[in-house]
Amino acid sequence: MNKTNNINVGGFPFVIDDDAFDYLDDYLKKIDKHFRHAEGYEEIVEDIERRMAELLNDRLKNKRIVSREDVAHAISVLGTPEDFGASDSFEYETYEGNDYQTGKKLYRDPDDKIIGGVCSGLAAYFGVQDPIWVRIVFALAALGAGVGVPLYLLMWALVPEAKTPRDFLAMRGEPINVKNIARIVEEQVEHIADQLSELGNDWKSKKRKKKSD
Repeated sequence: MNKTNNINVGGFPFVIDDDAFDYLDDYLKKIDKHFRHAEGYEEIVEDIERRMAELLNDRLKNKRIVSREDVAHAISVLGTPEDFGASDSFEYETYEGNDYQTGKKLYRDPDDKIIGGVCSGLAAYFGVQDPIWVRIVFALAALGAGVGVPLYLLMWALVPEAKTPRDFLAMRGEPINVKNIARIVEEQVEHIADQLSELGNDWKSKKRKKKSD
């Protein structure tokens, strides 16, 4: 008979047996150690824990206690430390019967938007490489039948904006695992750095222009 522990993973409470707790604790500690000096470290770890909680909740259903097999299933989806380049050894158990499937979800894309990110979100959902083609469709619908603008505004109001790394991965239909979560966070950090650099260059340019005037 195993003892149980009350824990919090990604903001969700769980009751977990001792064996599963040790297995999960070892996994999360290795993730924390591997990403500690990475750009966006806190966001990476928080989102991985939320993803872990989501997978455990999906497994529990009518059960009350998280088992080692439940943790093994979650790790088989997220990936082992070796999968995302960690050097620490990890005793990974192969989980048979991983039935998790990735499907796309419709979000507005704030990183590639002109107005509300509706067209870029639709492009990601339908696998269109360049959002300009979706924007052209909306423009033609607006000029032709006149439904383009109200349809766009309706989707802007109803379709949620992608905010977390998990949202961006779901929008593209990519597996929501450790490696991809870390990649998305690093891309977002680089995107913010580029925007700040552009703002700085614009400010310097305006300052030089004022001096010349």
